[in-house]
Amino acid sequence: MATTMKAFVVDSTTKVGIVDRQRAVPKVQKNQLLVKPISVALNPTDWRSLDGGRAKPGCIVGCDYAGEVVAVGEDAAKQNKWKAGDKVYGCTQGSNFVDPDDGIFAEYGVVLADLQMKLSDNSVGFDGAATIPLGAITVGQGLFQKAMKLELPDVTTAANPPARDIAVLIYGGGTATGALGIQFGRLAGYKVITTCSPSNFEYVKSLGADHVVDYHDANAGQQIRDLTNNKLYHAWDTVSVPASAQICADALSTDVATQKPRYGALLPTKCPREDVESTFTVMYTSFGKTFMFGADLAMPASAEDFAFAKTFYALTEKLVAAGLIKPHTYRVEQGGLDGITEGLAKLKEGKVKAEKLVYRLADTK
Repeated sequence: MATTMKAFVVDSTTKVGIVDRQRAVPKVQKNQLLVKPISVALNPTDWRSLDGGRAKPGCIVGCDYAGEVVAVGEDAAKQNKWKAGDKVYGCTQGSNFVDPDDGIFAEYGVVLADLQMKLSDNSVGFDGAATIPLGAITVGQGLFQKAMKLELPDVTTAANPPARDIAVLIYGGGTATGALGIQFGRLAGYKVITTCSPSNFEYVKSLGADHVVDYHDANAGQQIRDLTNNKLYHAWDTVSVPASAQICADALSTDVATQKPRYGALLPTKCPREDVESTFTVMYTSFGKTFMFGADLAMPASAEDFAFAKTFYALTEKLVAAGLIKPHTYRVEQGGLDGITEGLAKLKEGKVKAEKLVYRLADTK
């Protein structure tokens, strides 16, 4: 196997992403897999890490991938789950300030074996699989573990789950994370309400949304409150800006004596209502390691989040293999690693709507 590879990294002078064509192939550790990505998918966190100074020069960028196992670490091999040649998908902490080799936009990458998923032959393919992992654990933390604290889907009944008389608002159903959230919420039996543009109404309904509201409407929040008879106690916001938080606040129940409403966000945004419990989640805690947001902000390791991530990824693997979780709409872009710079710019400028951008490593020059 080669000792060097092409990798999309943080440049030492410009601090933007460039392709390093002589990057050393990382060495697999005991609890890791060495993987060869076939497809990778972009996420907003990729450009935010570059733009916000959360990565230092030399960090490999990128979180989501699908590909093949090349080598199995000593401890991971004891589990007898992985072998070289297995199809695999998952995510890692791209632009990791603590471990510059942790990203996955590269010809080879190292990933935690416990958090990877097997890709079945009859499943969604490398391109589709690459769009799922980061969004899935974000859904897991937001809907089930930390923010909304809902009941997980039961894989044995997910195809026809028993109906729960509980409504959940997933704000931003047209986003990649929102689209996954709708599916997981439906598979767990909840009544899913979502917001999006009218052009995506039929799409989110096809994923399992029971009701859809146009977030452009000035009274969108009140529409949802009326729709739920003032009994909405769960609002998970995949957009997480002041405007979306306000709509969620307007939608959530005012009957707080019965139950305290919950609001969950993916960015440090709080619900503008003091009588609502606000929770902010960041999926990087799922890796169970201390990490840094830039040079100054240290985030402690969470054994609890790591344990949940193992459970939730095992569930996701089964649901995807059964065809019960579908990838968000995606588009394969040209250029492989060389095309990622343009893709990140499009994400940052808000030019990517209701789809994920995917790149194939084989297209890299």
